[in-house]
Amino acid sequence: MGFGEAIQSALSKYVTFSGRARRAEYWWFALFVFLMGGILSGVDEALFDTFPEQAGPLAGIFSLAMFLPQISVTVRRLHDTGRSGWWFWILLIPLIGWLLMLYWMIKSGDSGTNAFGPDPIEEQWSGGSSIPRVPRN
Repeated sequence: MGFGEAIQSALSKYVTFSGRARRAEYWWFALFVFLMGGILSGVDEALFDTFPEQAGPLAGIFSLAMFLPQISVTVRRLHDTGRSGWWFWILLIPLIGWLLMLYWMIKSGDSGTNAFGPDPIEEQWSGGSSIPRVPRN
């Protein structure tokens, strides 16, 4: 899954909290949100004379628009590691929660089907490809 495909997948599942999301989908989408937020902050600073600490109108609208997709892709990523989406709320614990969530987002997903659906990597390769399947660690 590449950059564009990950963004398209995350945005097409705007508020879909079921299923699973691959690591690539989560991290490419996180990079997209980070880069666009930075670019729009720069544009806000140039056009509206805002300070870097202030949220300008363009960056603010973008942040609001990406709020639900960020949560949904995070919940689907948690599902890929075999955890309920309710674990998202662990982010409210300042340091421990953030570190644990980072670990789960970096960790590879469950191989095969789990309680939240089929493996998204196996789904990609089940289309009759002649490339042999390589087991994940």
